[in-house]
Amino acid sequence: MRRSFKFLLRPTGKQAAALTQCLEDHRELYNAALEHRRTAYRRAGVSVRYGDQSAELKHIRADDLDGQGRWSFSSQQATLRRLDKAFRAFFDRRKAGRTPGFPRFKGRGWFDTVEWPKDGDGCRWDSQPHHRTATYVRLQGVGHVRVHRHRRVLGTVKTISVKREGARWFVVLSCDDVPAETWPVTGAVAGIDLGVASLVTTSDGEHLANPRHLAVTAGRLAAAQRDLARKKRGSRRRRRAVARVAALHAKVRRQRLDGAHKAALRLVRDHDVIVHEALKVTNMTKRAVPEPDGNGGHLPNGAAAKSGLNRSILDAGWGVFLTILSHKAESAGRELIAVNPVNTSRTCAECGRCAKENRVTQAVFRCTACGHNTHADVNAAINILRAGLALRDAAQAA
Repeated sequence: MRRSFKFLLRPTGKQAAALTQCLEDHRELYNAALEHRRTAYRRAGVSVRYGDQSAELKHIRADDLDGQGRWSFSSQQATLRRLDKAFRAFFDRRKAGRTPGFPRFKGRGWFDTVEWPKDGDGCRWDSQPHHRTATYVRLQGVGHVRVHRHRRVLGTVKTISVKREGARWFVVLSCDDVPAETWPVTGAVAGIDLGVASLVTTSDGEHLANPRHLAVTAGRLAAAQRDLARKKRGSRRRRRAVARVAALHAKVRRQRLDGAHKAALRLVRDHDVIVHEALKVTNMTKRAVPEPDGNGGHLPNGAAAKSGLNRSILDAGWGVFLTILSHKAESAGRELIAVNPVNTSRTCAECGRCAKENRVTQAVFRCTACGHNTHADVNAAINILRAGLALRDAAQAA
């Protein structure tokens, strides 16, 4: 398997300044390469490719020894490949008939990662293997940076990336040949229903709580944003206020990831087969479309209620949870099945009658045909499980 390992860096003051300058120089290289492509096509109708820009790198480095020449040639090639990937994605979306977004210039807050494509080429993981207590990563132009390695690295390190998140620096290792850590067979199967009141409800009737991290931090976040709004643009105090707001958002993100990892691990450890709805979270959280009333105004469309629901769904982190669940299931050798979510919450798990009147409230399900009364999310989870097992049986029969 191929897996990534992320560790916190502990750079010194000089190393943090060097990392910041490395990020800034790679951002400037990205923007210059983008401007080169735009200008060449606009003035001469010429499409500049990655190979053309990579061949010019040695001249750029030779003319700027104290700037671009300090950093790894391979990391700069990776930055140019990143731009090339953005252009290929743009043309792929255009061919598919979707709305394409043309590659943009990266501002200071929109470029936070530098990649070294090969361990040993401008970088070296575990650069001081004989050190008794600490682990270091060596980066060209920065030096040996201490790593807070909180777990063992498995497999072979292929690529190394350094990422800035607020005031923190992280190293991300992409490793090949990572052995799968299969869990023992349990014989248990489960359908799961994602919700806002409870993050996960299983077909066995178990409820995993939704911590609502953003809602808990909303007061502190609102105060920090009001404080930010009062600061003068470009001032040192504004930069500090921006850092406070970013730190609060980063904490909420880490809490959400931690909760998703723990919930996914619990499900994967206890079940061989897990069935979930194939949710399109992006479509579910779109803004309500205004409806003209013919008199220059708009009809009521429940936009305020919809925005509140959208916020709750995004706070629950369904998309993050499903991504983590799929990764853990693959690593543990479990089977994960996605089913169509249509009518799973309206269909009675006892008699099969489908009607919107069956869902009395958000939490209560009472069938109008057979009188079956249960928790609405448990009823939906049972329907999801049955649909998933039917799909698996059909696939095995084929």
